[in-house]
Amino acid sequence: MRLTKHGHSCIRLEKDGEVLVLDPGTFSDADAALSGADHLLITHEHPDHWDREAVAAFLGSHPDVGVLAPEPVAEALRGEVPAPERVRAVRGGERLSAGAFDLLTVGGQHALIHPQVPMVQNVGFVIDEDVYHPGDCLIVPDVVRVRTLLLPIHAPWNKIQEVIDFLIAVRAERALPIHDGLLAQNGRDVIEGHLARFGERYGTEYGTLADGEAVEL
Repeated sequence: MRLTKHGHSCIRLEKDGEVLVLDPGTFSDADAALSGADHLLITHEHPDHWDREAVAAFLGSHPDVGVLAPEPVAEALRGEVPAPERVRAVRGGERLSAGAFDLLTVGGQHALIHPQVPMVQNVGFVIDEDVYHPGDCLIVPDVVRVRTLLLPIHAPWNKIQEVIDFLIAVRAERALPIHDGLLAQNGRDVIEGHLARFGERYGTEYGTLADGEAVEL
């Protein structure tokens, strides 16, 4: 399986001639990520994970693409696309498939930003019991041991202690950075230094992944 990062939290997976895209948001190159996509997964409704205009335009010209998303996103999309039956609402704890990809959904709500900021639904996805994209939440999957953790390294809703503890708890073979669109390079260097050191101590190889870069899993 080939994994390509398209900015911030947007990931493109290619396997057996099929393409699955996660979280093409406004901080990402959504158009490049969606080109040729067969399946689309959206973790939650925040615009840095869901570029509503780009996604609606893509689905308008590609009605055969299937979409899995929490109910608020699914409901909004059904009113904007020519094939609303291809948009399915999901919640945590479901096992399902998207073409050649096996999926497990995780979680249910976004991490707390502030008590006065409304909470929204968030669904993470484990793909082929290998790649885990948690969206904006730090929930450890309880029924599978993932091999590749997509790690949100910086956000208004997390701190480095929580990111390190999540990295340790998941115990994946490798971790790759997502949710990094607000980071300057000096901040990234500090955060990734911690993650590399703790990852090595607890058996996870932390790797860098630049926008547009691909890796083979």
